[in-house]
Amino acid sequence: MASKGLQDLKQQAEGAAQDAVTAAGAAVQQVVDQATEAGQKAMDQATKSTQETIDKAANQVTETVSGFGKKFGLLK
Repeated sequence: MASKGLQDLKQQAEGAAQDAVTAAGAAVQQVVDQATEAGQKAMDQATKSTQETIDKAANQVTETVSGFGKKFGLLK
């Protein structure tokens, strides 16, 4: 009978350990998912910011060239 009690206790301990491992794995996966999402958001924001900078620079160049053209009578 004592053997049966020890067997049950061992099974309960193994079950609890397995539950803890499963919970830890789920927590790690959640952290990885959140880090991946945050990294993607950062990349999206960097891309957007870079594109806006390029657009502004292109507009400034266009305005400068247009200004030179008007100054030298090449454009009306």
